[in-house]
Amino acid sequence: MKVLVTGGGGYIGSHICKALSKDGFIPVTLDNFSTGNRWAVRFGPLEYGDLSNPQRLYDVFAAHKPQAVVHCAASALVGESMVNPGLYYRNNVAATVNLLDACRLFPIQAFVFSSSCATYGVPAIVPIAESTPQNPVNPYGASKLMGERILADYEMAYGFPTAMLRYFNAAGADPEGEIGERRDIETHIVPLMLDAILGRRPILKVLGTDYATPDGSALRDYVHISDLAAVHVAALRRLLDGKGSLVSNVGTGTPYSVIELIDAAQRITGRKVPHETGPRRPGDPPQLSAEPSHFRRLFGDEALERSTLDQIIASAWAWHLKLDQRDA
Repeated sequence: MKVLVTGGGGYIGSHICKALSKDGFIPVTLDNFSTGNRWAVRFGPLEYGDLSNPQRLYDVFAAHKPQAVVHCAASALVGESMVNPGLYYRNNVAATVNLLDACRLFPIQAFVFSSSCATYGVPAIVPIAESTPQNPVNPYGASKLMGERILADYEMAYGFPTAMLRYFNAAGADPEGEIGERRDIETHIVPLMLDAILGRRPILKVLGTDYATPDGSALRDYVHISDLAAVHVAALRRLLDGKGSLVSNVGTGTPYSVIELIDAAQRITGRKVPHETGPRRPGDPPQLSAEPSHFRRLFGDEALERSTLDQIIASAWAWHLKLDQRDA
């Protein structure tokens, strides 16, 4: 069975492609490489193209006739979305409509959508359940929420089952060292921290040390990238097995602070993390974490077994060392 993976050259998309391939699917990557990497496409066919081009989508669907779609392609920088909202509504909303229209012309059996906990905005209560009101506070979160609504409407009108997965913080790297996280513009704390250790980027800035948390730094829910990829495959299997559409957060429910990340990185790498403290970033809540009971009912208690702080940082560190050797 062929599965079209939009954004399959990206950090998350490439790990999903590997997980699909290991589970017997043929992942077909569609990517314009605006942020993804060609070297990360190694588990199935590659089609270069942009979701803004309906004819290109038609050609790809006609050539491969995928039975399912995993939609990862998106612009995903919160700060950028605040200063360039049109880019986010074009790339994350209009492009999704184009993709769904192609799915109508070439009927598919299942559609898995990469959504985000950013759809919740700054919730009044944490941990965050799927029933928590969705009130995004930036165009990125709003564009993902619009994508969910459009997908639900298309499902109602045209019938293909869907899975909407609201990620918390993806982190880590493929334990086998084949792929990992690498971007020119980086905003994720784990690669920023490890790059700081290796001298690739400036020292890490800890934004806020006066939150109402145990050590004063912000708490976030981290999911190992390989666990996240495996959840996509499990969600796809559920849809193909006729178990019905689903909406689920993907988070462990165990948040870690920035200071805890730094301490773990120093312990695992044996090196100091050069860092400095600074003021809070406006709008950042003290804690974001999932309430995982619904997720566990769907996917089981062991679905996020690699999502411990040590495994996340150790896998990312091995990948960063490999990159450092390759770039030397």
